[in-house]
Amino acid sequence: MSHSSAGPRIAVLMDRVRVEEKMLLQAFEARGLAVDVRDDREVVFDMVCPAPRPATPSGNRDEWARYDVVVERCVTQSRALAALQVLKAWGVPTVNRVEVIQTCGDKLATTAALIRHQLPTPRVMVAFTPESALAAIEQMGYPVVLKPTVGSWGRLLSKINDRQAAEAILEHKEVLGDYHHHIYYIQEYVDKPARDIRAFVVGDETICAIYRYSEHWITNTARGGRAANCPVTSEIGELALAAARAVGGGVLAVDLLETGDGRLLVNEVNHTMEFRNSVHTTGVDIPGHIVAYVLQVARNGQDDDVQ
Repeated sequence: MSHSSAGPRIAVLMDRVRVEEKMLLQAFEARGLAVDVRDDREVVFDMVCPAPRPATPSGNRDEWARYDVVVERCVTQSRALAALQVLKAWGVPTVNRVEVIQTCGDKLATTAALIRHQLPTPRVMVAFTPESALAAIEQMGYPVVLKPTVGSWGRLLSKINDRQAAEAILEHKEVLGDYHHHIYYIQEYVDKPARDIRAFVVGDETICAIYRYSEHWITNTARGGRAANCPVTSEIGELALAAARAVGGGVLAVDLLETGDGRLLVNEVNHTMEFRNSVHTTGVDIPGHIVAYVLQVARNGQDDDVQ
């Protein structure tokens, strides 16, 4: 799409056009904004191009520097990180920032950020060998949840109920897993009321939230969880916003767990969030809020201060 001379210059970097990307593009169009859709499967970034060698036409610095903001919507996290590192080096504002994706894409880094900001989160123990992981699990007490530090959509999570299960799963991870699975991230199991809460934060506001109901202990809608509107109380709104700021802010989905005694714990913070099941459920125009935030970044530039 071509740009009007008066409007901001916006690109959306993606590798697959899902429902969310279609909704975002429609929200830009509804505001009369043209955007360039850049497929990361075709992009080549020409990092250093000394004269007289010609720069790569599709990926040189001058081409990307003309954008006021680039919106990252890549499904593949490794590509997103690589692309945003290049764009940051070239001084191109992005939503979200590379530091935010680095933190949110690593559960250990997220937990560290939440602890650093003194936010309530489930207890976590980290070990580096099957033997020390087993000792940590038994110290924490069954059941526990074993998670890969990198992953999404509730995949490869294990609820471990006893020592035999722990020994089997730890052996499988040691033999079959890559190095990511040799960092044992052990989280206490929170006995929540057959649901969790996903709160959506855009900029300085928690714009809406949903309950994700499931009889299974994993409540992700990608795994069959059912979405219902969750009123944004002051407690939910403030905690979600504080969690988003702890990882650097932007456009984020914050997962909260309710404990049996009524407390809220921050479980995870998600970048490149999905929202297809949440717009109708909450009645909130999530893509419209995202577009408004993108325009704010385009006008005011990037705040590089990591929280």
